[in-house]
Amino acid sequence: MKLGTWEIILILAVVLLLFGGKKIPELMRGLGKGMKEFKDAKDGVERDTDIEKK
Repeated sequence: MKLGTWEIILILAVVLLLFGGKKIPELMRGLGKGMKEFKDAKDGVERDTDIEKK
């Protein structure tokens, strides 16, 4: 399933209409923090499993 240029533009336009221009930076900041926390948790689990294997 590959998204084309028009699909991405349409999705961005819908997001802009739903949340408005002022909310988008806040949403992206929250998304970034969530992704960072997920990555840190994943790395922590991998580290723990490596320690248990030794």
